[in-house]
Amino acid sequence: MSVECYPMTILPHVSQLYRDYLAMAESAGESSVRKWYGAEPFAGGWIGKVAPVQDSGTLADILERQAVEFGAGDAAKANITKLRAGARAVVTGQQVVLFGGPLLTILKAATTVARAKEATKATGVEHVPVFWMATEDHDLEEVSHVSFLTKTSVETLKAGLKVAHAVPVGGVVVGSELEAVLEQASELLEFAPVSEWLRECYLPADGERPTLALAFGRLIAKIFAEQGLVVMDASSREFHALGASTLRYAVEHAAELQDALVARSKDLVDRGYHAQVLVAEGGSMLFLLDEVSGERVALRRGPDGVWKAGGRSYSTEELIAILETTPERLSPNALLRPVFQDTVLPTAAYVGGPAEIAYFAQSAVLYEAILGRITPVLPRLSATLLEPAIAAVMDKDEVQLPDAMTTAEALAQRLGARAMPIEAKRKLAAVGNAVETELGALTEYLAGMDESLGRAAEVSGSKMRYQMNRLRRMAATFELQKEASLKKHAEAIVLHVFPGGHPQERVVAGVWFMARYGDGLVERLVEVAGNQCPGHVVVRL
Repeated sequence: MSVECYPMTILPHVSQLYRDYLAMAESAGESSVRKWYGAEPFAGGWIGKVAPVQDSGTLADILERQAVEFGAGDAAKANITKLRAGARAVVTGQQVVLFGGPLLTILKAATTVARAKEATKATGVEHVPVFWMATEDHDLEEVSHVSFLTKTSVETLKAGLKVAHAVPVGGVVVGSELEAVLEQASELLEFAPVSEWLRECYLPADGERPTLALAFGRLIAKIFAEQGLVVMDASSREFHALGASTLRYAVEHAAELQDALVARSKDLVDRGYHAQVLVAEGGSMLFLLDEVSGERVALRRGPDGVWKAGGRSYSTEELIAILETTPERLSPNALLRPVFQDTVLPTAAYVGGPAEIAYFAQSAVLYEAILGRITPVLPRLSATLLEPAIAAVMDKDEVQLPDAMTTAEALAQRLGARAMPIEAKRKLAAVGNAVETELGALTEYLAGMDESLGRAAEVSGSKMRYQMNRLRRMAATFELQKEASLKKHAEAIVLHVFPGGHPQERVVAGVWFMARYGDGLVERLVEVAGNQCPGHVVVRL
């Protein structure tokens, strides 16, 4: 397998904040980005910045019980023992997406394994990789589908799960409706060994149907068994009790934290960025589970200090009482969650995607207020995996990854233009250059005579350029019709590397690649993540 490193800017919709974060080492002085993130993401600048966990023994006890539930291997259990003895954690997380979700889930975990190895080697202090499952989110639609590739299309499978209320997705029980979906997935995976893993994880065992959290946890534990990835579900009463100090602070200091977030959001906008999470007046960083329906409802705080959630009112004292007796009923939002996480874990660094890292620019004010420090955040491996057949077609047609970040029609036009005879290209180029030169001179001359004549010349020139480009497209289309294979090549390339107009890593299921390239793929991705390309990687399989 070979690797190519491209700038992150080849991907669409990369925020300016994320670009500046990646380039932090190149920025001089105390820039705002450096202030918001603390440590540079590359060259090991983050290593050694960590505070000890409050109770490593209790943490390890809970993780050991969950390891049994998830069927964790010996390597993960050994890493839990290391945490008990004072090891640090390199952490990542993801929602409990059906069948492991898109490739980016595996890329996140692989990066976490690589960074833990790096920190252990650099410091001599054990660092272990931890995967925090985001089981408390309540958007079931977002996690109940998965996409595979066929020869001609993206096939999206939906679980068909239904709930009466917006309950935490991790606790949703997988029913018989998933059997048909598993059969479809097995066919699309060509009945590779990983399809058996899916059945083992998502179908009932000993008469009990798994939850989405349990099934997802089992699958991730299997995929990263050799790497010792510790999988955890922090939605339990025990974990919430460990992180209760952060939840309590968010209740008791809600007004000042909200003011700090509003100020940071304004600072972001003033500096030309955008606030990733909208911070509204009267909001909070907390959700409350309804004790009857189990619905997860946002808590809002009024100017009178009274909290409201789901049509009910609560005083601050009542919320503290809930936290002391049933702490699992209170959960953090996206901005507070990393702080809650780092109250529970001895986190050396968090590995996140572009959106998560953008969150941290806002979360930093919560870190400083509650923990008195900012946890370093590191970028996950961003990658496109090229199968041999696709790589061969791209090489034959001289297509680089940036060329393929478009539609199949646009790429086909480009291939058709390249396929034109050299003499035709020369004539089109000569005419085009002549038109540009003469139009420029004529427009300048007429504008000197009269301003309105100059504007008319510009309009006429635009029409002539359009017709010239139309002629180029017609010539390219003629070549495409002669070389029908070029259109098929373009369709195949775009389908694999930019399906539906999105980067492959955000669409195609990670298990789809595992089905085709086996367990060794994971260790290969860990190796690639260890190389620390500061942009987007192409991995030739």
